[in-house]
This record gives sequence, structure tokens and C-alpha cells, in this order.
Amino acid sequence: MGSFDVLLDDERAQLEAFIEDYRGAIEATLDGLTEEQVRRRLVTSATTLLGLLKHVTWMQRVWFEECVGGTSRRQLGLVTSPDESFQLNADDTIASITAAHRDACATARAAVADLPLDTVVTGHRSGPRTLHWVYLQVLRELAHHCGHADILREQLLAG
Repeated sequence: MGSFDVLLDDERAQLEAFIEDYRGAIEATLDGLTEEQVRRRLVTSATTLLGLLKHVTWMQRVWFEECVGGTSRRQLGLVTSPDESFQLNADDTIASITAAHRDACATARAAVADLPLDTVVTGHRSGPRTLHWVYLQVLRELAHHCGHADILREQLLAG
């Protein structure tokens, strides 16, 4: 089922469908590219295609495992800052980062499966928020970074 096949009055289904679309879209920006290409820096920041996927994996773990699940970044083995989450290690590959992203998405789905949108979650360091707010934040970040990834992919394919 695609994003637009969900019931028009089912807000949660709409939010989840859009999140799933963006999760797939950011992974798709790596399709057909080499390990070297996805690591190539095309902008002055440390942002790379593979780094973007690594960052959105981290971001979803922060919102769903820390904020919703209540487990600290330290306990989860996550870096503490967004900037650090873009940094690639020598052993990071398209396959390993894609697998980590898919695992994080599956964990996120399980974490929220039985929670209504108005559930107040308290695991985020800046204070309580509703699950609805978390969904919107994740959707905003995924859309934002998909735009970055699209531009980087376009640059790689043009070069």
C-alpha cells in the first residue's frame, strides 16, 4: 500500500505512510552507486550520501529508542551529537549502514505499535512530548535529509 492509499481520515496511517516513503527514498539514493561514490564529499561539510543514511538511522534511534523507549544514548551505544552521527568509520559500507537503518526502522515500528498518537513520551533530554510530535519531527528530518541526498546523488551522477 502506498502513501496515498491510506484512509483519508486516518492521521496515524498517513503519518506512518509518509515516514515509510521517506525511509525508502533515502535508501534509494544509494542505488547503483559505488562505495567510493557514497563516501565522496561534494560539499564543504562532512555530509556524504552514506553519512546521511547513517545520520537518519541515528536520528530515528534517538527519537524512537531514547525519546519513546526511555533508553539513553549512552546505553544504546549512540554518539551524543548529530554532527558525530554523520561520521563514517572505515568499516561502514552501503550494506552495513542500510542494514542498520532497516533494523532501526523495525525497532521504531515495534516501539510505537501499541501507543496512541497522544501518548506523552518522556525520554528526550529536552522534556516530554507527544508521540504525534515525534512522528512529525521524524518526518521533517527525513524529508529534509532526503532533499540533501537527492542533490548529492544528482551531483555524483553528473560528475
